[in-house]
Amino acid sequence: MRGLAHPLPGAASVPAVFPLCAADCKASEVREFTAEFLEKVLEPSGWRAVWHTNVFEVLVEVTDVDFTALEAVVRLTDPCLCESHVGTFTAECVRELLELKGQRLPLQELWVVFDGSGALDQTALAIEHVRFFYQHIWRSWDEEEEDEYDYFVRCVEPRLRLHYDILEDRVPSGLVADYRSLLAQGEGIYRSFLNLRSSLSACHADSEQENVSMVQGLELYSELEQLKQKLKLIENPLLRYVFGYQKNSNVQAKGARPSGQKVTHIVSSAMVTGLLQALLRDRLCQGPDAEDTEVQIPESAKRRDQSWSVPRAVTALPWSALGRCALVHGSSTGCSFHSDPLLAVSACYEGDRVIVCPGRYVVQGAISITDSIELEGYGLPDDIVIEKRGRGDTFVDCSGADVRISCMKFVQHDAVEGILVIHRGRTTVENCVLQCETTGVTVRTSAELVMKTSDLCGAKGAGVEIYPGSTCSLSDSGIHHCREGILIKDFLDEHYDLPKISLVNNIIHNNEGYGVVLVKPRIFSDLQENAQGGAEENKAPKAQPRGEAPEELTEGAARKGVHARPGPPGQLEGNCEVVSELVAASGQKGQLRRKRLSELGITQADDTLMAQGLFVAVAENQFKWNGKGSFGTFLF
Repeated sequence: MRGLAHPLPGAASVPAVFPLCAADCKASEVREFTAEFLEKVLEPSGWRAVWHTNVFEVLVEVTDVDFTALEAVVRLTDPCLCESHVGTFTAECVRELLELKGQRLPLQELWVVFDGSGALDQTALAIEHVRFFYQHIWRSWDEEEEDEYDYFVRCVEPRLRLHYDILEDRVPSGLVADYRSLLAQGEGIYRSFLNLRSSLSACHADSEQENVSMVQGLELYSELEQLKQKLKLIENPLLRYVFGYQKNSNVQAKGARPSGQKVTHIVSSAMVTGLLQALLRDRLCQGPDAEDTEVQIPESAKRRDQSWSVPRAVTALPWSALGRCALVHGSSTGCSFHSDPLLAVSACYEGDRVIVCPGRYVVQGAISITDSIELEGYGLPDDIVIEKRGRGDTFVDCSGADVRISCMKFVQHDAVEGILVIHRGRTTVENCVLQCETTGVTVRTSAELVMKTSDLCGAKGAGVEIYPGSTCSLSDSGIHHCREGILIKDFLDEHYDLPKISLVNNIIHNNEGYGVVLVKPRIFSDLQENAQGGAEENKAPKAQPRGEAPEELTEGAARKGVHARPGPPGQLEGNCEVVSELVAASGQKGQLRRKRLSELGITQADDTLMAQGLFVAVAENQFKWNGKGSFGTFLF
């Protein structure tokens, strides 16, 4: 029966008119503006619509419209046309339900029937606007929030943007699920709050029941406020980008192989004798335990039903060419051959190694590395290309204790999340090229990244996102043509320290914004509290002027491992900008930590900034042609 409904424009253009008409109204005036809007464009009677619910669809005729209540007065058509999704729900049940509703239905539940004349086009479109607004934009608690004239800017616009971003797959699926879950929780809590508030009016003053209800009401109100803040954080596109999505990697590590043996996995799109001989010489027959290495050729490969074929000469290779390696068919350990790097990584256990031969490999899913393995390209990075196709949240997820990735190029397409996410453990990226589309590398709390002689480009977000409590060492690498080069997140949360950062000999250039951005709170309430108390030991170190290195940094460089060596004027200025602001932020972080410890009666013997070990090195980096400069600060 929905096929009778009036055809409407595409989803992208549906909500364009109605929210704009309410741009200058307060939240409490939205219903009044809506009624005025509908009164101008809606046919007051004489049209048919499909009454659509989750249980049934029935054809009704509209005899009148109550614009103030956003309801239509209807009657069933004769004959009654009804389609039920539940066998026991009949047309008679529909009549009884309609009588209970007083023959009145919300306009949102009506789909205008197409008549071909075009007379009802505006009516159908207007109702669709209202339906969209109340389904996707309006929140039940909006009327009780700040009743100001900026309702459109404050609420409608960010929610509308988020809706389109979700439609166009710009938001991680996990974050979308979290957002919808928070909405459902908020609606439930708000209903409970309203019911409790209604019951309070029926209670006698100063009764015990009223006191209990008041406490419950305050708890519900506080919980609702927290949920609203989380929703606003997701709805705001800038804050959504800055804070990111804290997705957890739920894939469990396999641990060591039951047999205790380690396997080398060979990935090749076409295996030829010369390549196999080179692999045996350069990779497989090295080290004192080479005699224990076994080479496995899968039965499917021998039947030539994979994308690469095993050369006939493999089984006839002289044992001198094989060195001390044994060629064993059907063995479950030793060395295994694959045509897909995703399958090779999935087959890994703790301590395994994956060697990817030259070629271009297209993967459809995420590469999830949960154990300590080595992923190594056999050749130059531009010769070993792993390309991600299809829309998905992640490209490479790392949660192993010690993961090593080297000598390969990752190319990201149609992405929602970053090219590499390190959830925990240490990940070393060496001599790699990361061609991004969204965020580049994300280093989560308690994770560690070591990136050497690598190139990262093309991120629509930050090239590298560094979370509180993480460790990040970048050396001899390039970060360019991203929105921001490096984004350092300092939430000053009492549970996390500032990240430990080392930036040495990197070239950070041609980024749209800053080379390095520090995200931190606008107001340090704890610091203000300390200042009022006059505690001299808790004063924050002042940030140095731009272009000057902090005294503590230059004097303690050799002693504490923090370097600010001389270099070209532009280079020195950029390094000192970064160091200066990081030192200031570190001092503020240290103050909060000392304040909490002092409240517990604990004192620290060494109170110097450098003794905290927050910085390893910030030196000899080159900042060139970044749109907003070498260093910037984002206050939230």
